[in-house]
This record gives sequence, C-alpha cells and structure tokens, in this order.
Amino acid sequence: MKLKLDLHDIYNKGRDIDRALNDIMTEAIQKKAKMVEIIPGKGSGQLKKRVLRFLDQKDVKQMYHRVEKDSKNFGRLFVHFKH
Repeated sequence: MKLKLDLHDIYNKGRDIDRALNDIMTEAIQKKAKMVEIIPGKGSGQLKKRVLRFLDQKDVKQMYHRVEKDSKNFGRLFVHFKH
C-alpha cells in the first residue's frame, strides 16, 4: 500500500503543513503502508526543505525506515516504512 500527500494546496500555511505531515505518518503506521509519497512541488525548494526538516525530527525519524528523493522529479519524496 502506498499513501500520497500533495502539499500544493497548503504550501503557505505552516500549521496545516505540519498537521498534514503528522496525519499522513500516523495513517501510514496504522494502515501498515510500505511507502508515503510526499509532493512538496518544485518551486523554490523551501517547502521541500521544511518537509525534510520535519522528517529529520527525532520523534518522527523513529516512525520510518528511510527517505528517498526522487531522482527524476525534484518535487517529490518517498518515505519508506518497515512494519
């Protein structure tokens, strides 16, 4: 199972971004998803940096196995889980 989170609609709403990221990580664990695709978009890269900072937090980092940056699409990240 793969979950997807597109951040295009909330790119400028800080609290909504954090809430959406928390929600998708929790959902991935509950549903035992193998991967979450996060789409911060290409833009200036600030949203992608924010997502990476979120994923790098100690309590969040414990939830997943690894993060993969899409080599073909700069505006996409994959978060892999081991359950």
